[in-house]
Amino acid sequence: MLASTFSELILEAGTDEAGRGCLAGPVTAAAVILSPTLSKGEGVKNDSTKLLLDLLNDSKQLSEKIREKLRPIIEEQAVTFAVTHLLPNEIDEINILNASMKGMQESILKLNVVPEFIIVDGNRSLNAKLGLKNTTGKQFTAEEIELLKSIPNQSIVKGDSKYLSIAAASVLAKTYRDEYMDRIHEEFPMYNWKKNKGYPTKEHREAIRKYGTTKYHRMSFRLLPEQLALNL
Repeated sequence: MLASTFSELILEAGTDEAGRGCLAGPVTAAAVILSPTLSKGEGVKNDSTKLLLDLLNDSKQLSEKIREKLRPIIEEQAVTFAVTHLLPNEIDEINILNASMKGMQESILKLNVVPEFIIVDGNRSLNAKLGLKNTTGKQFTAEEIELLKSIPNQSIVKGDSKYLSIAAASVLAKTYRDEYMDRIHEEFPMYNWKKNKGYPTKEHREAIRKYGTTKYHRMSFRLLPEQLALNL
């Protein structure tokens, strides 16, 4: 079973992202605060809690069916949660690493309560590159920057397989992003985003070669092995 908290504080948020390695679509981040008593079986809201504790893990280790089953349970059990999509034009402007971090920062700001502590999946502090002066997407106010700076945080490598709140955030980020890709698949079905979710599969790259790019493609990424052959 995954650990409840890193800090042992009541309002500890976990945050994670999905879609960093994709050629198309947003990078999607989520932040979740769960009750620290959840893993002790205290404060149980309904019988789905056991299912959550038994199944919750890094979203990459779960099947799509299990992720979809866990999403409403996470949302029900959460003290608060938030999800943020950062779109390709912003990714292209500030780069994917900064966009991933900014998405997690935005998700923290959207929570209904201010966390006492934040745990972040990966090896970068949540405060990395705060207040980027990009021309697209959300611009942080001075007050929002100070708020984010004021909350202690800890980055944890493979945190999504160690802590419940990060694992919950990874499931929300993945399922909300998959849902987004399913929607835009209807607009551009030739790329089969409903199946590949924008990842660099052979099928996706062949479709780029045949049909070119769309407004949902990340133009700063190497979309084809021979990038210069792309008519951009």
